[in-house]
Amino acid sequence: MTEYERSLSERVRDFVDTEVIPAEDVLDQGDTRRLTALRDQAREAGLWALPLPLEHGGGGLPLAEYFRLAEHEGRSDHGPAVLGSASLLNARMLASHAHAAHRDEWLSALVAGELSVSYAMTEPGVAGSDPQAMRTQAVPGDTGWRLSGRKWFTTGAAQADLVLVMARTGEGHSLLAVPAGGFEVVRELDVLGAGGQHEIVFSDVHVPDTHLIGTEGKGLALAGERLALGRTLRALRWVGQAQRAIEMLARRATGRRLGDGVLSDRQLVQRLLFEAELQVRGARLLTADAGDLVAAGERAAVPVSLAKVAAARALETAVDGAIQVYGAEGLTAATGLPRLLRTARAARILDGADELHIESAARRLFRSYQE
Repeated sequence: MTEYERSLSERVRDFVDTEVIPAEDVLDQGDTRRLTALRDQAREAGLWALPLPLEHGGGGLPLAEYFRLAEHEGRSDHGPAVLGSASLLNARMLASHAHAAHRDEWLSALVAGELSVSYAMTEPGVAGSDPQAMRTQAVPGDTGWRLSGRKWFTTGAAQADLVLVMARTGEGHSLLAVPAGGFEVVRELDVLGAGGQHEIVFSDVHVPDTHLIGTEGKGLALAGERLALGRTLRALRWVGQAQRAIEMLARRATGRRLGDGVLSDRQLVQRLLFEAELQVRGARLLTADAGDLVAAGERAAVPVSLAKVAAARALETAVDGAIQVYGAEGLTAATGLPRLLRTARAARILDGADELHIESAARRLFRSYQE
């Protein structure tokens, strides 16, 4: 890591720790004014949209360089949104596959934080790992498609200006960009008590030809493009939150008087720290390995699955240990630990359940050892 990269990583971590984490409660409540104010601070600090396209107002950091600071940015779930990098997956997809009629307009607005884009893939009653069972369908019309169907766990759909929707088109799947007004938000879904996810419905909506993303029938290939990057980013951010939990555990244990000593003198407490540190360091190495391959354009299916599962486990171990050391206080929202625990539990399901990753990676490993 160069001095510049080290300095940038430190600046990102400092900003997240001093500005974003203290604001998590109000950001959880959807306070858009506070979000806007924090984004303005990020711009002033030179930390806005670091991995997004330079020609559209982003920082232009290559993926390999951005991965080195994504852990620090991810110490809070709100870090990527505040720092303008949460739209990285959608920005890369639009940059590569959006129609020329809209590409520059959408990208510039997205990088500036003026356009909110959601991604709608999963559906009620359909296993997320089985896209062939998808029911949302788009049929051809005179100047585009008529789209009908239902999606859920669509992040931020209630505030979205544009939703990228995966739908069946003939024998394949296609990705269509549907502006606000073309879908109805049916309800907000809670994830262990937290909002931000939505169920949405499309009722015979007209989608123009120019709103097709990529090639008709090749939507699943586009979804595959974003999977490796998306999973790697999540793993990096989970490692960042696990490291945050470890630091909380250590501060509490060394500062908590117990009899004639402190809590960290107790062997069982020492074990909690050791187990968390062991898992977080391992997850960090696996995630770095996956990140290097993804940044180089490799599919890296096994390394990405290893990183995803390891990071989810490390986060759960670290947060659980921190809560145990805090005692009853660790169960309160004031510590921020319940928020981290919620993320940890969801991590075992998000971006493919751990069981799916274990099974698919094991199959690939067996084949590799037979070659």
